[in-house]
Amino acid sequence: MAGADRNAPAGQSVVSVTNSRSYRGRFAPSPTGPLHFGSLVTALASYLEAKSCGGRWLIRIEDLDPLREPPEATVEILNSLDAHGLFSDEPVLFQSRRHEAYHSAIEHLLSEGAAYRCSCSRKQLQANNGRHPRHCRNSNTAISNQPSAIRFALNDEQCQWQDQLMGPQNHRVRAEIDDPVLLRKEGFFAYQLAVVIDDIEQGITDVVRGSDLLDMTAQQLQIYHALKATPPHWLHIPVIVNDQGQKLSKQSHAPALNNGSPVNNLFEALSALGQQPPQSLLTGSVDAILEWARTHWRRGAIHLTDR
Repeated sequence: MAGADRNAPAGQSVVSVTNSRSYRGRFAPSPTGPLHFGSLVTALASYLEAKSCGGRWLIRIEDLDPLREPPEATVEILNSLDAHGLFSDEPVLFQSRRHEAYHSAIEHLLSEGAAYRCSCSRKQLQANNGRHPRHCRNSNTAISNQPSAIRFALNDEQCQWQDQLMGPQNHRVRAEIDDPVLLRKEGFFAYQLAVVIDDIEQGITDVVRGSDLLDMTAQQLQIYHALKATPPHWLHIPVIVNDQGQKLSKQSHAPALNNGSPVNNLFEALSALGQQPPQSLLTGSVDAILEWARTHWRRGAIHLTDR
């Protein structure tokens, strides 16, 4: 990747967290397949939001689940970002190299009583309306002959927070019933843990992501508070959907981006974000369309309905 070393140190803090709120954003795809148009829209929105604020924009690869990640997907994603002129301002961070940091965070949460071991199966939890038949939250021990997950112990809360695009949010969080997994029984770290730890470690101040992750925010806020860390500002953009109204994804068979047409792709992504790029940009270069986009970026032009 031009201008950036793709190898970040494993298990170490990437940057010291300070009280500064200088803008630091990121794009964090999971390498379950090549980049598709919906991912490009999110990447571009996060990039432009950072650059319009004079901030830094980082790329993180959320490669937590090797069973779902084709070995070629990471390279394909990074090559697509390169082709579209979206370069990280710092070394790319790979979550697969961050296990030590995640283990340390889990041990801290366990010691503080903010996390617990759970050997209940999904079927058992469903049969008990989300309650733990083995009273896992109270015992903090796992049955020795049963594999166990580690869950975060949520507090009952009517969580209120401000989204940078969608405005005031009000989400109910239910203790025990909504407790998110931090470490799966199979030994894989979960998104809810890794995303918070890495945003803290990288000093991320602002997160632009799809609205399909909106409901996770209240849980993540409690994890930030348990770690005595300052949460970022969040901006959730509507997800891009196909003709059947399904979110573009590997599951909905979203086609891979054509890296041979980056200007057209960027033009369509800007249009999807409500930015109304002029047709003359279609005859220019990637640098030219990105320069126009940085200069004319308007967060408020984003449509508040999924496309």
